[in-house]
Amino acid sequence: MAKPNYSFEKRQRELAKKKKKEEKLKEKEARKASPGQGMTDEPAEPSRGTTPANELPVESKAAP
Repeated sequence: MAKPNYSFEKRQRELAKKKKKEEKLKEKEARKASPGQGMTDEPAEPSRGTTPANELPVESKAAP
């Protein structure tokens, strides 16, 4: 059986990571160049000033 070439495998993983990173950077630059393409102006999360009723803090009373 042949001995595995770990340095070749590592290099291939590094190249794949580098390629993926470059593709993400290109996509990010493309979104910056053409804003509003498929994007909405609505925020994804509610503003900090409002809290939904199910997330209100519960006050516990300490026994004296």
